[in-house]
Formats: sequence, C-alpha cells, structure tokens
Amino acid sequence: MTGLFSLAQLDQGTEGPLADRLRPQSLSEVVGQDHLLGPDAPLCKMIASKKLSSFILWGPPGCGKTTIARLFAQDTGYEFVALSAIFSGVADLKKIFQGAKQRREMGQKTLLFVDEIHRFNRNQQDAFLPYVEDGTVILVGATTENPSFELNGALLSRARVFVLKRLEEASLKLLIVRSEEKEKRNLPLDEKGINFIVSMADGDGRYLINLLEGLFAQCKEGATPLSMDALSKILQKRPVLYDKNRDEHYNLISALHKSLRGSDTQAALYWLARMLGGGEDPRYILRRLIRFANEDIGLADPQAIVQALSASETFERLGSPEGELAIAQCVIYLGTAPKSNATYLAFKKATLAAKETGSHSPPKHILNAPTGLMKDIGYGQGYVYDHDTEEGFSGQNYFPDNMARTPFYEPLERGFERDIKKRLEYWESLRKKA
Repeated sequence: MTGLFSLAQLDQGTEGPLADRLRPQSLSEVVGQDHLLGPDAPLCKMIASKKLSSFILWGPPGCGKTTIARLFAQDTGYEFVALSAIFSGVADLKKIFQGAKQRREMGQKTLLFVDEIHRFNRNQQDAFLPYVEDGTVILVGATTENPSFELNGALLSRARVFVLKRLEEASLKLLIVRSEEKEKRNLPLDEKGINFIVSMADGDGRYLINLLEGLFAQCKEGATPLSMDALSKILQKRPVLYDKNRDEHYNLISALHKSLRGSDTQAALYWLARMLGGGEDPRYILRRLIRFANEDIGLADPQAIVQALSASETFERLGSPEGELAIAQCVIYLGTAPKSNATYLAFKKATLAAKETGSHSPPKHILNAPTGLMKDIGYGQGYVYDHDTEEGFSGQNYFPDNMARTPFYEPLERGFERDIKKRLEYWESLRKKA
C-alpha cells in the first residue's frame, strides 16, 4: 500500500476536520514511509527491542512526522509531550523537563516531540543535552531542514536521523480515494482533475487533504466533473515550496550547476525555472553562472564568460521578467558549450606550489635593471626579447632557478582548448631545442 492512511480508519466518525478523521491510529496504518516503518525497518525494530533512543525526523511538509512521533509514543507506552520550537523557549523546556523528572520517579517515561526543532538556536539546543543524556526524555525532533546544518553536533551525536520521503503520486491518489470513502461520496473530478490536484499537492499529504476538504464543502454530491478552469478558480495556485535562505535554496542551485556541468541543458532550464518561480534573486543565479563559465568551461569556450557577463548586464537593464530571458539564453549557452575544468585545476596546482615554494626569487634574467648596481649583480643579463626571435618564442625558463618546471595547465581535447593544447605542445618542442 502506498498512500498515507489505510482502510482501518474509515469507520471513524464524520464530525471534525477531514485531516483528523483520516489520522492513523497506529504505526501499522501509516503508509508511504515503509523504509522506516516496515517489519524490518529501523523504527519498528527499535520498538521491538524496547531499547529506545532519541531521533530526528527529517522530511518535507505533510509527510507524517508529527503523526509518527505520536504513534511511536503510543506503541511504546511513553507519555507524549509536544511543543513547537516556534512558540517555545528555555522556560517552557524547563517546565517540561521538570514534569518528565517527576513522571520518571513514578515509573512513567516521557517522549518529548519538538516540532520545527531547527528553529531553536544553539544555546536552546544545548538545553536538551543533559536530559537526553540521562534518559529523562526520549527526544524526537521534526525538521524540514538539513540537520547537518541546523542542529548542534553534540545533539546530533545523541540522536539518530531518519529521512522521510515526500508522498508519491500513487500515495496521494490513494488518499483521494480514502477521503471519498470517508465522506461517503465522490468528488466531481475526472482523471485530469485528479492529476491536477495531485500535482498541486506536490508530495504534501496534509495540503492535499485540505484541498479535498475545500472541494467537498463547495461541490454538491453528484455534480458533473469540474472543468480545469473551474477547478483552478476554486483551488487557486499553491505557492512554490522554496526557502531562499535554507536547504531548498542550496539544493536547487546545486541541481542547476551540476546539470550544466553534465551538459543536460533541458534539466538546467527546469531548475532555473524552479528557482525563478520560487522567488530566488536572479542576481544570485547570474553570479553562479559567471562562476560556472570560469570553473567548468574556461578556455574550452572563451565566449562562455562573455555570455554570462552579458546576461548579467542585460538583466540589470531590463529587470524581471523581461531580463529573465537573457538568463535562460545564458543557461542554454553554458549547457551546450564544451566543458573543461583545466583552468580551475591549473590555478589550484599553482596556488599549492606557490605556498610550498613562496620564498623562491625569479631568475635574474627576467628582472628589470633600472640601476647600475642591479646590472652589475646580473639583473636582466641574458634576457632574450621574444619578439626578436624567428618564431616569436625564445624558449627561456621563467620559473625560479631552483624550481623544476611544473605543468599546471593541461588543456583538454575539447572545444577551443584543442588549439591551445597544440600551441603549448609546439612551444614545448621549441623550448627543448633551445
């Protein structure tokens, strides 16, 4: 079964919000997270072993984090205490810990569920440590953000992290069926309409249930299927799930960058549209595209950086939304350009060599000698002016005298770098003759 709820809940009453009436009553009824709740999955094993430990539930909105925590406490006999990090502080935590101590003295254990745990600052997170350490509470935190970035290392070392999945299309469609059975009537939706609201839910079961409840309230029983236009007016448009300062921001820019690096122009355009649609600052995207032109294309196509800078200038002149077309053109150019990180690697090697040999002086023959003393001690002596040679290339050594020649830049057989590679090989042959 791949939905969010099972048939076991369908005999519940018809009063109250639809979400409450569809809420699972045991962990076995929660579906869509079988990797955590199946017979051999981690959470069920933890319950079976009766060796409970604190854990963090990391997943998108509407995937069942709160429900799982509540049912976990129910199945283990723990007292369930919940609070939201948005509305709570250290004073609230002190009261909870005091109550947990008292229950512990009476033989009752406490499961403390903290929703949006990443909202607590570092000092507030530290307040959990002694009580988690001595077993006063089993901490279950819920977060939509990457725990690696948002939670203290000390807290993470005392809690396992379980990743929940967004609900898949089949799960959401099954949820629609369950809702209709709960309401004892069908919604006026054809297959196209069902696909539309599933797409709007975007993996969020809670959001889908709210959509369905609104449709049940506005649509009469037995009504003809709604047209897409009528359905759109009823449901409106869901804001894109995107946080410019948190995990999704970094995930999508990474997806854009790596799609370009992999020359998948179609995917890169999709991620660009996702970012712009979510309200990302176009200037941030342009800065990353300029970096990409240098880092991942370089001299394989010297026009890449020109395109990126031109897109940036065009956007500054036009603004949104007209200027966004220049960004799309830039993405297409970068995606279809030959790729090379030879410049990036060359600079890294040169930087490392400079750190290791930073005390070496340049060879005297390439030093200017504006004074007589400098000429007397050898400055400029033996220098050959390259333009005066037959090939326009003297082949002299320009590395420090006590440093071996090092091939930092090694162009690839791609794009314009093929020509550069031939040129470097030709000069190297002349250098050996010289």
